[in-house]
This record gives sequence, C-alpha cells and structure tokens, in this order.
Amino acid sequence: MVASEARPFATTGGLAEVVGSLPQALARLGHAVTVILPKYRETDDAPRDEVVLDLGHARHVVGFVEKQIAPRVTAVLIDAPDLFQREGLYGNQLGDYADNALRFAVLCRGAIEYLRRRGERPSVIHAHDWQAGLVPAYQKMFFSDDPIVGGVPSVFTIHNLAFQGLFPASTLADIGLPWDVFNVQAMEFWGQISFLKAGINFSERLTTVSPRYAKEILTSDMGFGFDGVLTRRSRSLVGILNGIDTDRWNPGADEFLPAPYTAADLSGKAASKAALLHAVGLASGDSASKRPLIGLVSRLTDQKGFDLIGASLDDLMSLDATWVMLGSGERRYEEQWVALASRYPDRVSTTIGFSDRLEHLIEAGADAFLMPSRFEPCGLNQLNSLRYGTLPIVRATGGLDDTVRDAGGSGATGFKFADYTPAALVGAVRRALTAYAKPELWKSMQQAAMREDHSWDVSAREYVKVYSAHS
Repeated sequence: MVASEARPFATTGGLAEVVGSLPQALARLGHAVTVILPKYRETDDAPRDEVVLDLGHARHVVGFVEKQIAPRVTAVLIDAPDLFQREGLYGNQLGDYADNALRFAVLCRGAIEYLRRRGERPSVIHAHDWQAGLVPAYQKMFFSDDPIVGGVPSVFTIHNLAFQGLFPASTLADIGLPWDVFNVQAMEFWGQISFLKAGINFSERLTTVSPRYAKEILTSDMGFGFDGVLTRRSRSLVGILNGIDTDRWNPGADEFLPAPYTAADLSGKAASKAALLHAVGLASGDSASKRPLIGLVSRLTDQKGFDLIGASLDDLMSLDATWVMLGSGERRYEEQWVALASRYPDRVSTTIGFSDRLEHLIEAGADAFLMPSRFEPCGLNQLNSLRYGTLPIVRATGGLDDTVRDAGGSGATGFKFADYTPAALVGAVRRALTAYAKPELWKSMQQAAMREDHSWDVSAREYVKVYSAHS
C-alpha cells in the first residue's frame, strides 16, 4: 500500500485511519502487508538503504526506514528531509506547498524503487488518493517489463473525489513523465494534469469508501467533473465501507471514559455524559443530565454541512438540547461557534482544535451525534457513534446513508434526512428529541446500533475479493 498518511505515523483525517487499520485487518486474514508513506518527522532511525531517483532534470536522494508495526505488517518511510520534514503534511498557514506535485511524485517513484530493491514480487499494489496516483502511472509507463513490479495488478482507492491533485501541465517535466500522458485518456483534466486521474486511468481496479458513494460519483452532481471518467471505468469500480478500529473505539474498555459500558449494560454511559459536561464547563446537575446532549466532532467546512447548520441556528437553539462541538476549519464557522457558546453559555460548548480525550468523551457522553454533510464518502464518526450507542443524526448521503438505519424502520439506529435544507435538518433533530423522550425506544435503538459490526475485519474481506479478481 502507498499513501500520504497512516496512523500512527502521520494523520490529518480518515485516510490515515484507513491506511493504519486495513493492513492489520488483512494481516489477521493471513496476508503480509507493506505500507509505504513519507517520513515527515525527524527520528533517530537511520535509513536502511538509499537510492537516487532521476525525475525530470533533477536527482533526488531518498532513503528507506523500515518499521515492523504488527505481525505481518511493515511500514516503510520514504526519507527525503528537504521534501517531507516540514510544518504540515500538505501545507502551512499560507496554503498548500508549491512543490506538492514533486513531493508526492517522489513518494510514488520511491515506493516503486523500494519494491524493486527488496526483490520480492507483490501480489497487488494498492494506492490511496491523489497523492499516490502516480504509482500505477510510473509502473505502467516505465516498469511494465520489470520482473518485480511489471504486470502486478494495481488497485486505486478514492477516499474523497473533491481532492484531485491538480497541477499545471508544465509539471510533467519536473515529475519525469512524458507529454504522452497529457491526454484525456491519461492525466489531462481541463488543461491541467491530475494525479487522481492518473490513479483512475492506470489502475486495474478502483474502489471507493462506501457503496452509495460509488454510485454518487458517477453523477454530474457528485462527480466533481470526473463522472465521465468514472462512468467509463464503472465496471472496475466497487464501493467498500470503511471500518473502525474496534480496539481503540470500544466503550467497554476505553481509557478516556470514567466507566465502561456495553449494549447489555448501558449504565456507564451516564457517567460519560456527566464527565463530558464537566470537562467542557457546562452544568452537570440533574436537569442538565436529563436534557438531550448533541455532539459534533468535525472539520468546520461546507462539505460537513456547517453552512446548513449556520442557516438553521435560530431553530436549533430554540430546541431543548445541549450542544458540544469539537473541531476546526474555516474561520467564519469557528467564529460562529465561539459566538454561539458565548450567547448560550449554559447549553453550548465550543472547543476549537482537536483532543483525543474530548473526542472519545463526546462519542460516549453525547446522546446523539450530528453529521449533516453535503456529501460524505464514508464518514467515521457516525460509525464510532453507533459503536458507543450515540445515535447519529445524518444527511442521507454516501456512507452516512449506508450505515444509519432511520427511525421508524426495522432495527433503527439513527435519524436521516434527504433534502439539504434547514427545514429537513431541523426536522430530523426534532425527531431525535421526540424519540429521546421515549426511554424504551431510545434504549432499543442504542442497543441495535451497538450490536452492529463495523470492524475492519468485515471490510478487509471485501478488499481481498477485489485483490483476488486480478491476482
């Protein structure tokens, strides 16, 4: 596997969770997995080997640091300090790094060179998102006859189609690819080149992170300009739901919680609610503990529905509920939520930034979890919420639609709405609060949610089917 991030080495979001957890689930099924990513931070580990990569008119010396992270799972960190050891993974406060095309070209080219030097032919090469999109391109363009990587089937996973790795066509000279690839069947995209398109067009199989999203990206509304490209490859495209790390996300053994609880015994959840209210400085007496608490953990962006929330605030704040929000993102939404907490200091808590402990407390201590995304390839927080008996309130899109069963149906686990409108959002929240007022109904939904299996073991078996199709 080749990716730009993976837990525990580097993480900005869901991609790192996938690349950190899927290899271990595959290993439990008996497979050996090598994960290749950049070495972003200085460590005491000396590179085991070094190689000179010729890309365009420049030479780049890269090293390889190997780490055994689990039985049958090896991480390989591509060591190129001038490219990767920086303030952020993809950019800083000024924006994306200007040389990101070169940085991730070196990752892709270095990954192939590592495999060649190791001398062991892999059964599959699996590249993730645009940052790894050149892996199958380099493989097909330059190494088709190579005894190690030539002819090895490649799988490319689209985690979020909105991020496309777009660069000027002149970048081809810097990343060592011929002008032949500047055409619509390869990398050309509206006068630019797209690393994402390279991954799509040069790979044997394509996956994305939920069945619903696999259908949505074939439409003009959700395809971000790639719907035609993907429709042409639709027979090679499959949607596989992400899983969650059920050891790290386990209410029965969570180090951040004051008391464990399970689907069979939910009594400990009340202690997490009290601890959450205390941790964020809200009142935690009897009346506060009885009031429904709605949690949010998110990037504060339009994609995550914060424009919709903003348009609904007056109606939402008129409801008898407590709100706890953890996240960061666009300044206008950060300021909006800070102002909201100031305006409603007894019922709204806003924490800008990120905290593992607070995220776990929100997942355990909240009664419901709000995710009104404009689009959502898979989503992980709703899966964590289901695991913790915190009923999701979601828009019916992508993985949110695939993983939440709406109240009123059989085995209901949450609340869904379809239209991206304030009325639909507020209506879904009202339905949740009405259900919360019926303790037996609420408990039955919590137990149904907690008994679902969203572990990576389920998803890993689906990936093995994809790998086997061309192995």
